[in-house]
Amino acid sequence: MFYLCGLLHRSSSLSDYCSANGIMRTCPPKPVREMSRFHPVDRQTGYLLPPSVDEWLPEDHLARFIVEVVDRLDVSALEKAYAGRGSAAYHPSVLLSLLVYGYATGVFSSRKLERATYDSVAFRFIAAGTHPDHDTLATFRRRFLDELAGLFVQVLEMAREMKLLKLGTLSLDGTKVKANASRHSALSHGHIEQLEIQLKAEVASLLALAEQADQSAVPDGMNLPAEIARRQARLEAMAAAKVKIEERAKARFEKEQAEYEAKLAHREQKAKESGKKPGGKPPKPPVAGPKAQDQLNLTDEQSRIMPVPGGGFNQAYNAQAAVDTSSMLVVSLTVTQACNDKEQVVPMLAQLAALPASLGQPKELLADTGFYSAKNVEACEACSIDPFIAVKRDEHHPAPQERFTEPAALPADATPAQVMAHKLKTKAGRALYALRKQTVEPVFGIIKSVLGFRQFSCAA
Repeated sequence: MFYLCGLLHRSSSLSDYCSANGIMRTCPPKPVREMSRFHPVDRQTGYLLPPSVDEWLPEDHLARFIVEVVDRLDVSALEKAYAGRGSAAYHPSVLLSLLVYGYATGVFSSRKLERATYDSVAFRFIAAGTHPDHDTLATFRRRFLDELAGLFVQVLEMAREMKLLKLGTLSLDGTKVKANASRHSALSHGHIEQLEIQLKAEVASLLALAEQADQSAVPDGMNLPAEIARRQARLEAMAAAKVKIEERAKARFEKEQAEYEAKLAHREQKAKESGKKPGGKPPKPPVAGPKAQDQLNLTDEQSRIMPVPGGGFNQAYNAQAAVDTSSMLVVSLTVTQACNDKEQVVPMLAQLAALPASLGQPKELLADTGFYSAKNVEACEACSIDPFIAVKRDEHHPAPQERFTEPAALPADATPAQVMAHKLKTKAGRALYALRKQTVEPVFGIIKSVLGFRQFSCAA
């Protein structure tokens, strides 16, 4: 049985195998099975009329819904990008529907998508019996990446028209998504300097050995020019990596220097207003130049080494998503290189402000303690959004008095951060914040555990 499966894996049919191996097939085709107790088994009779792909799927199938939604999208920008020269192209709506249905069912590879247009009834329905090759699908996805983000907004507007979405309370969270690179391909600035010394010494030793090749014995199998070229190529790659690390360090220093000067100015202003010397330690000035631990990945230089849940580190990106609590629809998302979520509130607020006014105005923003800072609280209020960002981790088993009593009133001069912390202690605030776990975290769970999307398939 296993041997037969191996033969059929390499040949589409027994007839093909016999023809390929010069074997005369003497036995006639197996007749149609017709027994009163069983359904007839007939794989030979052709269709009297051409088959209709519309009859292949149930009316409530997900593939039908995706085709209907994509057909209602405005893809004119994608259509205009085709010059009309050469052979006929696949329509953008067909390729987009294949990608969306593939992502919705956990098929992300362009090669698997191509294979599914032959093997899967749903994919055959979406492609209308055609078979776009994997290169066409990959090129379409790469070429129209920015335009697809605009279509995402159209989907949200359609959800609003269907009364599925009305922006009100949003949950914000982040998750680490593995990059298409190994963390072992990363080099730190300090390690590069050590390797440069080692490789330069090895190149010098090999060059000396090459000069003395006539007088000394070279080990069998050693190709001196190839060994020297390999080390010189690695030195060039490390030199380029050092330049990029130094550029990053320069940008980081400029940002830290601006923050340092702002803190000093705020400290001096506070001293002038109070007439007293400000307490606490003054801010430390930033240090210019790269640090020894600054790294660059040679496979995907845009990714970063980030801590992952459960311990350890991965070469990854930090994906952020704002999810509507009533519909669990993702209304805004981004991918960042910063592993700290605290820096992602202001960029997310800017993305939410850029959404069409027809979607509505977010009223509350829920986020865990990783997003908390007084600056983020003030930024939310500046956008007329009521923040509910956890100040610290809550106890798993609080006392009953804390769960069923209201906190004491705040003083009149309370800061925005203190006002928010007070709201989180109220019954209404605790009930609202509890929505975060049951909205944004399940979305990440579905994407990673159900659909199986845990790693990007290409480098940035």
